[in-house]
Amino acid sequence: MVSRRGFLAGGAAAAASGAVGIAAGAAGASLAAEADLETFAASRQAEFYGPHQSGIELDIQAVTNMVAFDIKESVTKADMLRWMRLLTDDIARLTAGEPVLADPAPELAIGAARFTAYVGFGPSLFSKLGLEAQMPEGFAELPAFGVDQLQERYSAGDVLIHIAADDPVVLAHGTRGLVRDSMPFASVRWVQPGFAHSPGMIPAGLTHRNLMGQVDGTANPELGSSDFDSVVWINDGPEWIKGGTLLVFRRIAMQLDTWDQLGTPSKEEVIGRKLSNGAPLTGERETDVPDLGARHPNGLLVIPEFAHIRRAAPQESGERIFRRPFSYDNGMNERGSMDVGLLWTAYQRDISKQYLPIQRRLEQLDLLNQWTVPIGSAVFAIPGGVQGSELLAEALFS
Repeated sequence: MVSRRGFLAGGAAAAASGAVGIAAGAAGASLAAEADLETFAASRQAEFYGPHQSGIELDIQAVTNMVAFDIKESVTKADMLRWMRLLTDDIARLTAGEPVLADPAPELAIGAARFTAYVGFGPSLFSKLGLEAQMPEGFAELPAFGVDQLQERYSAGDVLIHIAADDPVVLAHGTRGLVRDSMPFASVRWVQPGFAHSPGMIPAGLTHRNLMGQVDGTANPELGSSDFDSVVWINDGPEWIKGGTLLVFRRIAMQLDTWDQLGTPSKEEVIGRKLSNGAPLTGERETDVPDLGARHPNGLLVIPEFAHIRRAAPQESGERIFRRPFSYDNGMNERGSMDVGLLWTAYQRDISKQYLPIQRRLEQLDLLNQWTVPIGSAVFAIPGGVQGSELLAEALFS
């Protein structure tokens, strides 16, 4: 028989044991949550299969490599198809956080980290392979602009692989594999690395800042919206481009030495937006629509005639693009100035109707041109995505 004293003592012991168990459970949950937080980037995986190539319609990743290639003289359409077969398999594996086949360093496949890579083709590729009839509408080399100071080492290319991830080791490993498997077919023309905010620095969906301090990408069509579809994705023309898009790439050097000498009000007039939160000078929030007709009591325009957002504002309904710019920083140049700027990318259905009208207005009267200089330029047609056993650009090279 258990005495009352023994029963109470046993109950107290059980209660104490339960309390210890609860505390241990809470500590275990806390440790598990902390471990999950430590490696959360590794488990974040982008979609590879679908109607569109991955790496365009998603929040910008932390680091990127843009790699342009020139095909070898002997390469044929059949060779291109073999190359695309390799790239399709490689990118699918890397997107899942897995090593590529015959990977010499599989231990570096440490997680997905939102790895993406998409493939595009420059106008020169169509000429070399006799595929001019397969070029999408509104796709051609850009004309010369008066603001350009282009350098060959940053421009053009037959094929682009644009790689991005949230981790620099994952990015480097993926780039290494994709370039290695491309070497039998092409030589590297240029590699341009860039970066954006690291995960956790700003909430998803908010606009990132460039190295001038501006929010960069305001008024973009919303990801996943019908508006995005109508601005970016192509749904007619040659079969291979359906579900794809057209990319304008511009490497834009920033003159920060003189930009940093301006006061905040002057910088805001150059852009037409407040540096604090990206709101137009006529609004309070970044998403407010600029009032281009607003004037000060003295009659001067609140958003000046030379302001960047006024010059970039669409004058026709179709003059819109989706921007996804990464920053670059190469340290100091030989003159002691910062070698920094943007790897500026813009996506659209038709370059001639969407990007060119905007760029021509910016060329004519945009005060920001005093602090930004395009030094690299290229255009690429991005095929649609792959589903099932399809290959990238299979309809183009079959």
